[in-house]
Amino acid sequence: MNPAALPPGPRPLILGSTSPYRRALLERLGLPFDIARPEVDETPLPGEAPQALAIRLALAKAQDVAARHPEAIVIGSDQVADLNGQSLGKPHTHERAVAQLRRMSGQTVVFHTAIAVVCQASHLVLQDLAAVRTRFRPLDAAEIERYLRAEQPYDCAGSAKSEGLGISLLDAIDNDDPTALIGLPLIRTCRMLRAAGLAIP
Repeated sequence: MNPAALPPGPRPLILGSTSPYRRALLERLGLPFDIARPEVDETPLPGEAPQALAIRLALAKAQDVAARHPEAIVIGSDQVADLNGQSLGKPHTHERAVAQLRRMSGQTVVFHTAIAVVCQASHLVLQDLAAVRTRFRPLDAAEIERYLRAEQPYDCAGSAKSEGLGISLLDAIDNDDPTALIGLPLIRTCRMLRAAGLAIP
Protein backbone atom coordinates (compact mmCIF):
# COMPACT_ATOMS: atom_id res chain seq x y z
CA MET A 1 0.00 0.00 0.00
CA ASN A 2 1.16 3.48 -0.76
CA PRO A 3 2.18 5.10 2.59
CA ALA A 4 0.50 8.31 1.46
CA ALA A 5 -2.81 6.44 1.34
CA LEU A 6 -2.60 5.31 4.98
CA PRO A 7 -4.98 7.07 7.36
CA PRO A 8 -3.28 9.57 9.62
CA GLY A 9 -2.49 8.44 13.15
CA PRO A 10 -3.96 10.09 16.21
CA ARG A 11 -2.64 13.46 17.18
CA PRO A 12 -0.16 13.55 20.07
CA LEU A 13 -1.69 14.20 23.47
CA ILE A 14 -0.16 16.67 25.92
CA LEU A 15 -1.16 17.34 29.51
CA GLY A 16 -0.64 21.04 30.10
CA SER A 17 0.17 20.59 33.77
CA THR A 18 3.06 19.47 35.93
CA SER A 19 0.71 18.34 38.71
CA PRO A 20 1.62 14.80 39.81
CA TYR A 21 -2.04 14.24 40.73
CA ARG A 22 -3.32 15.06 37.24
CA ARG A 23 -0.55 13.02 35.65
CA ALA A 24 -1.47 9.95 37.73
CA LEU A 25 -5.15 10.36 36.87
CA LEU A 26 -4.54 10.70 33.12
CA GLU A 27 -2.30 7.62 33.20
CA ARG A 28 -5.40 5.59 34.16
CA LEU A 29 -6.69 5.98 30.60
CA GLY A 30 -3.75 4.10 29.08
CA LEU A 31 -3.08 6.77 26.45
CA PRO A 32 0.45 7.88 25.60
CA PHE A 33 0.95 11.53 26.51
CA ASP A 34 3.60 14.12 27.17
CA ILE A 35 3.79 16.78 29.85
CA ALA A 36 4.28 20.50 29.27
CA ARG A 37 4.34 23.30 31.81
CA PRO A 38 1.94 26.14 30.98
CA GLU A 39 3.24 29.64 31.57
CA VAL A 40 0.12 31.33 32.91
CA ASP A 41 -0.35 33.99 35.58
CA GLU A 42 -2.87 32.47 38.00
CA THR A 43 -3.69 35.72 39.80
CA PRO A 44 -7.47 36.20 40.04
CA LEU A 45 -8.93 39.20 38.24
CA PRO A 46 -10.59 41.85 40.42
CA GLY A 47 -13.98 40.56 41.51
CA GLU A 48 -13.55 37.27 39.63
CA ALA A 49 -15.76 34.47 40.97
CA PRO A 50 -14.09 31.15 41.84
CA GLN A 51 -15.94 29.26 39.08
CA ALA A 52 -14.99 31.85 36.46
CA LEU A 53 -11.37 31.79 37.62
CA ALA A 54 -11.14 28.01 37.23
CA ILE A 55 -12.66 28.11 33.73
CA ARG A 56 -10.43 30.97 32.58
CA LEU A 57 -7.23 29.40 33.87
CA ALA A 58 -7.95 25.93 32.46
CA LEU A 59 -8.44 27.40 28.99
CA ALA A 60 -5.44 29.72 29.31
CA LYS A 61 -3.20 26.79 30.26
CA ALA A 62 -4.39 24.66 27.36
CA GLN A 63 -4.03 27.54 24.88
CA ASP A 64 -0.55 28.43 26.11
CA VAL A 65 0.74 24.90 25.56
CA ALA A 66 -1.19 24.50 22.30
CA ALA A 67 0.49 27.62 20.92
CA ARG A 68 3.83 25.79 21.27
CA HIS A 69 2.48 22.45 20.04
CA PRO A 70 -0.17 23.33 17.42
CA GLU A 71 -0.58 19.76 16.09
CA ALA A 72 -1.23 18.28 19.53
CA ILE A 73 -4.39 17.77 21.55
CA VAL A 74 -3.73 19.64 24.79
CA ILE A 75 -5.49 19.24 28.12
CA GLY A 76 -5.57 22.18 30.53
CA SER A 77 -7.15 22.03 33.96
CA ASP A 78 -7.49 24.18 37.04
CA GLN A 79 -9.13 23.79 40.43
CA VAL A 80 -10.36 26.55 42.73
CA ALA A 81 -11.87 26.01 46.17
CA ASP A 82 -14.90 28.20 46.82
CA LEU A 83 -15.81 29.16 50.38
CA ASN A 84 -18.91 31.35 50.36
CA GLY A 85 -17.89 32.90 47.04
CA GLN A 86 -14.26 33.46 48.06
CA SER A 87 -11.47 31.69 46.19
CA LEU A 88 -9.08 29.56 48.21
CA GLY A 89 -5.88 28.75 46.36
CA LYS A 90 -2.91 26.56 47.22
CA PRO A 91 -1.62 27.51 50.67
CA HIS A 92 2.09 26.76 49.97
CA THR A 93 2.94 27.18 53.67
CA HIS A 94 1.90 25.49 56.91
CA GLU A 95 0.61 28.73 58.40
CA ARG A 96 -1.65 29.47 55.43
CA ALA A 97 -2.94 25.89 55.42
CA VAL A 98 -3.86 26.22 59.12
CA ALA A 99 -5.72 29.44 58.35
CA GLN A 100 -7.59 27.83 55.44
CA LEU A 101 -8.70 24.80 57.42
CA ARG A 102 -9.84 26.99 60.31
CA ARG A 103 -12.02 28.93 57.88
CA MET A 104 -13.34 25.74 56.29
CA SER A 105 -14.15 24.02 59.60
CA GLY A 106 -17.86 23.13 59.69
CA GLN A 107 -18.43 24.78 56.30
CA THR A 108 -19.53 23.67 52.83
CA VAL A 109 -16.76 24.22 50.29
CA VAL A 110 -17.27 23.82 46.55
CA PHE A 111 -14.27 22.70 44.51
CA HIS A 112 -14.58 23.93 40.91
CA THR A 113 -12.43 21.79 38.60
CA ALA A 114 -12.38 23.11 35.05
CA ILE A 115 -11.00 21.30 32.02
CA ALA A 116 -10.21 22.54 28.52
CA VAL A 117 -9.13 20.51 25.49
CA VAL A 118 -7.54 22.50 22.67
CA CYS A 119 -5.98 21.66 19.30
CA GLN A 120 -4.89 24.58 17.18
CA ALA A 121 -4.47 22.55 13.98
CA SER A 122 -8.07 21.29 14.06
CA HIS A 123 -9.52 24.49 15.57
CA LEU A 124 -10.79 22.46 18.52
CA VAL A 125 -11.76 24.23 21.75
CA LEU A 126 -13.76 22.29 24.33
CA GLN A 127 -14.49 23.28 27.93
CA ASP A 128 -16.31 21.76 30.86
CA LEU A 129 -16.57 22.19 34.61
CA ALA A 130 -17.14 19.82 37.51
CA ALA A 131 -18.37 21.24 40.81
CA VAL A 132 -17.80 19.10 43.90
CA ARG A 133 -19.60 20.07 47.11
CA THR A 134 -17.76 19.05 50.26
CA ARG A 135 -18.85 19.49 53.85
CA PHE A 136 -16.05 19.78 56.39
CA ARG A 137 -16.49 18.53 59.94
CA PRO A 138 -15.97 21.00 62.76
CA LEU A 139 -12.20 20.82 63.24
CA ASP A 140 -10.29 21.71 66.38
CA ALA A 141 -6.76 23.10 66.37
CA ALA A 142 -5.16 19.80 67.34
CA GLU A 143 -6.88 17.93 64.49
CA ILE A 144 -5.77 20.53 61.97
CA GLU A 145 -2.20 20.40 63.21
CA ARG A 146 -2.05 16.58 63.20
CA TYR A 147 -3.47 16.39 59.71
CA LEU A 148 -1.17 18.99 58.20
CA ARG A 149 1.94 17.48 59.79
CA ALA A 150 0.96 14.03 58.52
CA GLU A 151 0.06 14.86 54.90
CA GLN A 152 1.54 18.32 54.22
CA PRO A 153 -1.00 19.19 51.49
CA TYR A 154 0.51 22.60 50.80
CA ASP A 155 0.23 22.22 47.01
CA CYS A 156 -3.53 21.52 47.14
CA ALA A 157 -6.30 24.09 46.85
CA GLY A 158 -8.17 23.99 50.15
CA SER A 159 -5.31 22.37 52.08
CA ALA A 160 -6.68 18.82 52.05
CA LYS A 161 -6.20 15.65 49.98
CA SER A 162 -9.47 13.76 49.80
CA GLU A 163 -7.70 10.79 48.21
CA GLY A 164 -5.54 10.47 51.34
CA LEU A 165 -5.90 11.26 55.03
CA GLY A 166 -7.82 14.42 54.17
CA ILE A 167 -10.95 12.32 53.75
CA SER A 168 -11.08 12.18 57.57
CA LEU A 169 -11.77 15.93 57.68
CA LEU A 170 -15.02 15.60 55.75
CA ASP A 171 -18.62 14.79 56.57
CA ALA A 172 -19.77 14.47 52.95
CA ILE A 173 -18.77 14.74 49.28
CA ASP A 174 -21.36 15.32 46.54
CA ASN A 175 -20.24 15.05 42.90
CA ASP A 176 -20.94 13.35 39.58
CA ASP A 177 -17.32 12.80 38.51
CA PRO A 178 -15.36 11.02 41.27
CA THR A 179 -11.86 12.13 40.28
CA ALA A 180 -12.75 15.81 39.95
CA LEU A 181 -11.83 16.53 43.55
CA ILE A 182 -8.34 15.11 42.98
CA GLY A 183 -7.78 17.53 40.10
CA LEU A 184 -8.94 16.03 36.78
CA PRO A 185 -12.57 14.97 36.14
CA LEU A 186 -11.95 11.80 34.14
CA ILE A 187 -15.54 11.22 33.02
CA ARG A 188 -15.55 14.65 31.40
CA THR A 189 -11.97 14.21 30.17
CA CYS A 190 -12.88 10.97 28.39
CA ARG A 191 -15.92 12.58 26.79
CA MET A 192 -13.85 15.49 25.48
CA LEU A 193 -10.96 13.34 24.24
CA ARG A 194 -13.39 11.11 22.33
CA ALA A 195 -14.82 14.28 20.76
CA ALA A 196 -11.24 15.19 19.80
CA GLY A 197 -10.88 11.88 17.95
CA LEU A 198 -9.10 9.66 20.48
CA ALA A 199 -10.30 6.12 21.17
CA ILE A 200 -11.02 5.43 24.86
CA PRO A 201 -10.69 2.71 25.98
